[in-house]
Amino acid sequence: MNAYVVVLAGFGVVVLLTAWLPMILKELPLSLPIFCVALGALIFAFPDLPGIIPHPSEELAIVEHLSEFVVIISLMGAGLKIDRPFGWRRWRLTWRLLGISMPLTILGLAWLGQNLLGLSLAAAVLLAAALAPTDPVLASDVQVGPPGDEEEDEVRFTLTSEAGLNDGLAFPFVLLAIAFAQEGGLTSLAEWFAYAVVWKIAAGVGMGYLVGRALGWLTFHLPNRAKLSRTGAGFVALGITCVAYGLTEMVKGYGFLAVFVAALALRATEPEHDYHQKLHDFAEELERLMMMVLLVLLGGAMTGGNLLAALTWQAVAFGLLALFVVRPLAGWIGLIGTDPPFGEKAAISFFGIRGIGSIYYLAYALQHAKFDTGHLLWSTAGFIILVSIVLHGITVTPTMRRLDYRRKLATTAGG
Repeated sequence: MNAYVVVLAGFGVVVLLTAWLPMILKELPLSLPIFCVALGALIFAFPDLPGIIPHPSEELAIVEHLSEFVVIISLMGAGLKIDRPFGWRRWRLTWRLLGISMPLTILGLAWLGQNLLGLSLAAAVLLAAALAPTDPVLASDVQVGPPGDEEEDEVRFTLTSEAGLNDGLAFPFVLLAIAFAQEGGLTSLAEWFAYAVVWKIAAGVGMGYLVGRALGWLTFHLPNRAKLSRTGAGFVALGITCVAYGLTEMVKGYGFLAVFVAALALRATEPEHDYHQKLHDFAEELERLMMMVLLVLLGGAMTGGNLLAALTWQAVAFGLLALFVVRPLAGWIGLIGTDPPFGEKAAISFFGIRGIGSIYYLAYALQHAKFDTGHLLWSTAGFIILVSIVLHGITVTPTMRRLDYRRKLATTAGG
């Protein structure tokens, strides 16, 4: 049988399921990512298929670029969703999670990596940095709705904005881990801070803002005859994403950060325009398709590529502590003294979903430096992503429904 024909037919099935499954699963305590991983694991568990899907460490460049593309598309969609104007007070919970919770998460995971898994400092920092950010791809079920949607409560908004911005703060620690692992080690913390933190974050924010504003002016503010928003083409979102990411990477800034900021800047140019809905819809559809393909391959890597072969009981304990203790505790500490009620704080702290971004960071770092425990890092991260997909996928629908119900009751009682 022609392998190309089989792959083509399989891709067609994935496309159809991508379109149909969200409607089927909408009212169920399941999520599209759970189905994707299960489907991939089932397909590649057949005796004749193992070996077709390699271990991620054997195809680092492909894994890096596939995951990279899914993340940047997701970041564009997340930025276009947000209706709330950018500001210090309006985004106060986001700043708390970024400035307090995320460093605490990295510190806690790095400590566990060294003391529970026996990792070197470089490997422990890498694993912690890769697992610290809330994933913008798999967190879509707890994010705000499309542009203009009324459901932009504190839980959804905070998790959306955190997922959009926290990649820019995780990357400095990935670079720190690479510096630790390279021969000669880190020459200067001051040099790392100046380049990896100050310059790359500033370049990411600056380039993202400039690209978003410039393309926003071209799209909405040219004379009517040439007004580009009249095209109605949603695929423009893909062009904006690639331009923002590519230009920022050229000046050594954080492209992930730039894409999200560009989306915010573009949205702010003409916040009420209907064209934002078309841009968002295209980005969401492309993200969903690419996410499903990647997660099917991830499930296949678990059964057919021996992704979890290096998993130990210490790694399982590390994963459970990361999901049930470190992130929730760090999130709660970051939100101390803020306004949301207990249930909303608990939801924000708990739904720190791990996923595609973690895969990208590992693939990126393992191409730039040698880490002796590479297979253990992959197995540990793969286990955490798997548990996160199942755990958060099952709990997100009933949890958000209950929070929405409580919010409506409080609004009715207050009115």
